[in-house]
Amino acid sequence: MSESSTISQLLTTGRDNAIAITAPDRAPLTYKGLRENVVKTISALNRYGIERNDRVAIVLPNGPDMASAFVSITAGATTAPLNPALLEEEFHFYLSDLGAKALVVDKGSASPAVSAAADLGIPVLEIIGQEKAGSFDIISDEDINPDSSIGLAEADDVALVLHTSGTTARAKIVPLSQRNICASAENVRQTLALTAGDKCMNIMPLFHIHGLIATILATFTAGASVFCTPGFNALKFYSWLRESDPSWYSAVPTMHQAILARAKTNRDKITEHSLRLIRSSSAALPAQVMQELERTFGVPVLEAYAMTEASHQMTCNPLPPEKRKPGTVGIAAGPEIAVMNTEGDLLPAGSTGEVVVRGNNVTSAYENNPAANAESFTNGWFRTGDQGVIDEEGYLSITGRLKEIINKGGEKISPKEVDDVLMDHPAVLQVVTFAIPDKKLGEEIVAAVVLREGTDATDQDIRKFASGRLAKFKVPRKILFLDEIPKGATGKLQRIGLADKLGLTG
Repeated sequence: MSESSTISQLLTTGRDNAIAITAPDRAPLTYKGLRENVVKTISALNRYGIERNDRVAIVLPNGPDMASAFVSITAGATTAPLNPALLEEEFHFYLSDLGAKALVVDKGSASPAVSAAADLGIPVLEIIGQEKAGSFDIISDEDINPDSSIGLAEADDVALVLHTSGTTARAKIVPLSQRNICASAENVRQTLALTAGDKCMNIMPLFHIHGLIATILATFTAGASVFCTPGFNALKFYSWLRESDPSWYSAVPTMHQAILARAKTNRDKITEHSLRLIRSSSAALPAQVMQELERTFGVPVLEAYAMTEASHQMTCNPLPPEKRKPGTVGIAAGPEIAVMNTEGDLLPAGSTGEVVVRGNNVTSAYENNPAANAESFTNGWFRTGDQGVIDEEGYLSITGRLKEIINKGGEKISPKEVDDVLMDHPAVLQVVTFAIPDKKLGEEIVAAVVLREGTDATDQDIRKFASGRLAKFKVPRKILFLDEIPKGATGKLQRIGLADKLGLTG
């Protein structure tokens, strides 16, 4: 299987009559149909004056049309998928910041993105879904150029632009080339040993790098099929599992936990599944959750380490018979991985430092941000901002996010280390450890905890449990019991800014 450097090349892998996309209540779409949709879409975009490297913002609900729109538009222009749940003010910021030349929405969409686009003078293109999953037509009131010719994107064209997570004021624009995203999709395909016979069930949001690359593009790289759900719904997960009969799915840890919470009442569906593997990424997977998933489904759970700047995947725990190490994010899975000190020197195995990465899946630079580029790139390596250590066998352990390290009176504490210990408490379902301001020590440690259903524990119980497993200065001063820990748009538990959200910084 030759490696592709553009989306149009990548989509040639699937056989004409092989199924590319399925979805609830829609007829399946073959690879021939998907390729025809790509040609039709690029032709329409070109007629509306949109060409290579022009930016097209996409605001569509999760599902087959979003998956197909992503690859169809990316094959001839630059896509900028945005979270449909944003407010008009946020859409205004993102559309302006990205320099969007058009906005794509469903026909008749009431999204505030439409008002934001109108305010900015950005043309709106509407898609009308057809009978087959992922097949659609594009319509618009815009002027048409009948003499336009179809222009396919080339390897070094920008395929995808995404903002890093964070507030709009701090978010950086990450441009990813056709070559970047195709390389990353191929890395995922190789890591998971995907073949044309595989079927992925996508439950990830498709405005985020995880779903776009790991579940959609990696699937198409293998000529396999993807079942596109309307988005994660723990109540529907098991019925979708039965309906789609997938060989794998990928999710963030909070989704896996919600799936496990409903496992007992869905034993019949679990015994019938055809899963070959389960993948986890976008946040640290507690070892306890990994083990429970493997016990429940009887298949290997592979944790991957990924970020937007690397077009998603950097490392992953390998498939059997290779070793999976719970608590690590596995071995290099495509790009080169190393650990660097503050002076820019690479460190030997067993040394703790900043995780760095380089490879053809990694962005060459942030857009219009020389300060961030100077800070983030050293000697050809991208500095991830994560602290970690690589063992003698090449397995990487992330010990914390450098910006999240708690400085308590000069003692540096990794909140992830505290999380890992508290997750062992039998009553703890979820935990996020974070810093709050302290007049005497600078920062103090607090842990937000969600208890398992039917269990009970006090602040004293959990602090006593931690005291037997952590140095005294690492034990949280306070345990906050919450019904739910705030999550980001992709379901990732939020650590940065949590003290503010909970009113603990005053």
